[in-house]
Amino acid sequence: MNLRNRVALNIQDLRRERALSQEELALRASVNRGYMGKLENAKYAASLDMLERIAVALGVDASALLSPR
Repeated sequence: MNLRNRVALNIQDLRRERALSQEELALRASVNRGYMGKLENAKYAASLDMLERIAVALGVDASALLSPR
């Protein structure tokens, strides 16, 4: 699995574990819901700054988005 797909799955899994919608996570991370959907579907690759914002919104360390689960 490539890194983009791993990050996408980790974001999706962590979001679901926290019972958040894509819209709610996007709001917390201050991004567009459509953009969040494209990140979760591995259509876009997130920048380091974006990974940090998403991690904060999910309440995890940014490394959790990169690690195998």
